[in-house]
Amino acid sequence: MSKILSRALLSSALFLCAGAHAHVTLVTPSAVAGSYHKAVLTIGHGCDGQPTHTVTVRIPAGFQGAKPAPKPGWTVTIRREPLARPYVSHGRTVTEDVTEIVWSARSDEARLPDDQFDEFAVRGQIAVAPGPMWFKVRQDCPAGQLDWSEVPADGGTSTRGLKAPAALLRVEPAEGEHAHH
Repeated sequence: MSKILSRALLSSALFLCAGAHAHVTLVTPSAVAGSYHKAVLTIGHGCDGQPTHTVTVRIPAGFQGAKPAPKPGWTVTIRREPLARPYVSHGRTVTEDVTEIVWSARSDEARLPDDQFDEFAVRGQIAVAPGPMWFKVRQDCPAGQLDWSEVPADGGTSTRGLKAPAALLRVEPAEGEHAHH
């Protein structure tokens, strides 16, 4: 067997294995500090062959004014909590903000089948400080759940060795003084 064919087969096998252990990812994995960002989270599969009926996204600190995108067939629930540090948005002091968004399928037909993927989106403003921002996501299925909430213990960005990593948004420094929306 040629080296090229061997490499092609190995690459295909690695790709298929990665797909079998797919996790929640962000369509756009980076954003600029101070900008408005649409975080589109991709759910790649259900729970051990079962469909997903609920997706819960825990909004990371520094993702301000989160607004979910509606999904046909799903109900959206928003949880807000008081902030330890209020911020000013459009001339108004914000003392509580969105900490969790839950999408729940309204019927069995609306559930996300295990052999399909879907996207769940939330828009907000990125806090000014650059660095990693982790979106923790939980999928609920009829007989179990997947909790994509692990983050590196060292504060870094490598998810190597994590079995259920949270979705990483890399916040880059802003180029200018003011970000516009």
